[in-house]
Amino acid sequence: MKKLFLISLLCILCGAVQAQKIKIKTGIEVLKEQNFKCLEGKRVGLITNPTGVDNQLKSTIDILHEAPNVNLVALYGPEHGVRGDVHAGDHVTDIKDATTGLPVYSLYGKTRKATPEMLKDVDVLVYDIQDNGCRSFTYISTMGLAMEAAAENGKELVVLDRPNPLGGLKIEGNLAEDGCISFVSQFKIPYIYGLTCGELAILLNEEKMLTDGKQCKLHVVKMKGWKRKMDYVQTGLQWIPSSPHVPHTHSSFFYPVSGILGELGYMSIGVGYTIPFQMFAAPWVEAEKLAKNLNALNVPGIVFRPMYLKPFYSVGKGELLQGVQVHIMDVQKAPLSDIQFLVMQEIAVLYPDRAVFDHADQKRFRMFDLVCGTKFVREQFTKTNRWDDIRNYWYKDVEDFRKLSKKYYLYK
Repeated sequence: MKKLFLISLLCILCGAVQAQKIKIKTGIEVLKEQNFKCLEGKRVGLITNPTGVDNQLKSTIDILHEAPNVNLVALYGPEHGVRGDVHAGDHVTDIKDATTGLPVYSLYGKTRKATPEMLKDVDVLVYDIQDNGCRSFTYISTMGLAMEAAAENGKELVVLDRPNPLGGLKIEGNLAEDGCISFVSQFKIPYIYGLTCGELAILLNEEKMLTDGKQCKLHVVKMKGWKRKMDYVQTGLQWIPSSPHVPHTHSSFFYPVSGILGELGYMSIGVGYTIPFQMFAAPWVEAEKLAKNLNALNVPGIVFRPMYLKPFYSVGKGELLQGVQVHIMDVQKAPLSDIQFLVMQEIAVLYPDRAVFDHADQKRFRMFDLVCGTKFVREQFTKTNRWDDIRNYWYKDVEDFRKLSKKYYLYK
């Protein structure tokens, strides 16, 4: 009887760790179903990284390279490189791909836009990269600049669509403003923009948001089965780390929770520990007090838990830190990007002599502004350290953008 019980328990546990059923087909899956028809007779260049895989985790590079009716002639590497072997922020160099022997051109080195020389042997560029749903994550900037390069050089661009991991309903943050346009805020869209990369490409093209209003010949290979209410977990797809610090399915939920504050290097946000982007900590924080203050704010869908840690590298390396871990109980209800500003607010309440902008490295203020897409947030927050004083500004463009973006929805 005991043996039977143990066998039954083992079966239950094994079933619990099985991957859930995949509920959608990404663009590469649909392209395979279509037998690569839109690429036939064309010389193909592929912009991708390790996230470009089919539902069985086979690389899009290998799929196109092996397809008898596809002539794949070049690869193009964004931040982190085609095979994901480059650290965040490091330049990517031009090389040959070890598996296919194809030339790999860097789009994160001397240039971030493909040059005429890089495109001379290509008729069509294919883009297949899993996005994070957040403006500061640079893959959509790579996509937009690829669209510009395609327009300038008379090439077609095909986007193999993938889910927005945050779903297609959540929009947060002001539009990026003049003076704060950069590779981490390349286009005048909100911080969290609620579109798939395919939908975003259509919006950028049709609304003439590319430089000088350029428009490219664009084709989006739509997904099948994806719905706007789905976050990434609900798709059933396996998650491939979109960067070294976004390693898990839920990691993309946390990137906008702390990524802006993280630009200041003032507190640990978990980069350098086991939960990147999921926490806030410093040597001078009292964990229980900070957790109590933050939980008293009753942030929808969020619970703050006191924690103690020693980071392995980055901010606070080897020091005993105290702080809070952020637990997302309901990702659709949670105002993700608000959380870092509320932490900054409560730090100023508990430790008035530790207010963030009074002590953070001023050399990092510019990057903070670029990621915010505005100087206003920093300049106003410096005066009062109150989220309520910037909240209306942060959300001022949301409903107008929602109305605009609905014109380009490919999915319900």
